Amino acid sequence: MKSNAMWTLIGWMLLAWIMAAAPLSADDGSLTPELANRLRASLKMDPPTRAMQNALTGNDPKLLVLNRSIVQGHNAVFSHKIKTKGMTNQRASGRCWLFAGLNVLRPVVIEKHKLKNFEFSEGYLAFWDKLEKANTFLEDMIAMSDRKPFDRELDFFLKDPITDGGYWEYVVALVEKHGVVPKSVMPETFNSQNTKVMNVVLERKLRIDAATLRALAAEKKSTGELRAAKEKMLAEIYRILVLNYGRPPAEFTYRYVDKDDKVGELKKYTPRSFYEQCVGVDLGQYVTLCHDPTHPYGKHYRLRRIRNLFGTPEFHYVNAPIETLKQLAVKSVLADDRVCFGADANNDMDRADGIMQVDLFDYGAIYGVDLRQSKADRLLTRGAVANHCMVFIGVDMQNDKPVKWLVENSWGKDRGAKGFWTLYDEWFDEHIYSITVRKAYVPNDLLKAFKEKPIALPPWAPMFSVAR
Repeated sequence: MKSNAMWTLIGWMLLAWIMAAAPLSADDGSLTPELANRLRASLKMDPPTRAMQNALTGNDPKLLVLNRSIVQGHNAVFSHKIKTKGMTNQRASGRCWLFAGLNVLRPVVIEKHKLKNFEFSEGYLAFWDKLEKANTFLEDMIAMSDRKPFDRELDFFLKDPITDGGYWEYVVALVEKHGVVPKSVMPETFNSQNTKVMNVVLERKLRIDAATLRALAAEKKSTGELRAAKEKMLAEIYRILVLNYGRPPAEFTYRYVDKDDKVGELKKYTPRSFYEQCVGVDLGQYVTLCHDPTHPYGKHYRLRRIRNLFGTPEFHYVNAPIETLKQLAVKSVLADDRVCFGADANNDMDRADGIMQVDLFDYGAIYGVDLRQSKADRLLTRGAVANHCMVFIGVDMQNDKPVKWLVENSWGKDRGAKGFWTLYDEWFDEHIYSITVRKAYVPNDLLKAFKEKPIALPPWAPMFSVAR
């Protein structure tokens, strides 16, 4: 027996040696030595190539690819600007959608009460957003408790149980349920502005909770029993959030000091009564339109299970051509209505001078390759995503057409032009994916589309997959 086993082992070793020594076929798709040699020979290290290699190996590529002709031709003159006061800063958090949404509402309070400046507590709404998202995640885990471990939808949510991201519709849901408070009532904390570590803890906790709920479901526990377990889990999440954000106020006292230093009456509010009395904007008058060239226009879509508050409608929109989004944005800004928009901020965006323009960073030129791709192909190949929300507060019109746009960001005064950015119209075409505007500016055919039953898209739809 031992002799047979030895010869068998020797046979396998000889076979492995023969296979390793045998040359790979040129057409089997492998990177053969012959192919590697041809690739080596294809590159000629002429003086320009050698100079570029020397430059790239010793420098940040972004410093080499900045298109100086665009920077030199840049100007920040706008034919129409909406008055604004102050600058917000989301710092190291993914709350751009929350800042952008509140930056649409903030000027209303300033003008209504004649203030020097005003800022809502983003931390207050972020607290409730986290707790609501945790509840929604756990409810989804209960609903999907019978799914197999590698079910794609289950896997999608387990990868990111809770995120900082969101949409205008998330702001609406939070404000309508939880109201708002001034920043002085619930100031930012270190962890509200630096969410990475907190999110790691929350994600770990929620994955443990998901496994517990699935185990209980496998034991044939009732939905009522699963929700009783969920309540205990939420109590632990609530404690983690309070330790990071502070406890959100159920009621508070507050008074204004206006621009003439006149002190207003001290009043008691709840977060909802503060919104009703001091803001009062009807959020139901806004709708979101998107530009997704991979789907038909004029149709109503929704993203399955994408919402922050359980029981509220999933994120939904009507798809429209980019020119339609542009026309509606122009109408809004010229009427002094701010426009919240979603874009891909990973492309051609200079944080030093506050410029957004196509080919601002010309990587193709230094590497000698064509890196241009259509907007639709970028989406389909996961090369683009709506990952940042900002607000339009101005436009430069020439011959009745927009040339560039003035943008209020939420990255503080140290980035861009003291926090503001100039977005050129070509960048609008290539990298903007959504706008939120008042219904009053939207054509009737698109408003009617919102009343149609929405077409369901998977939660991993390319355009929105990181902005949950």
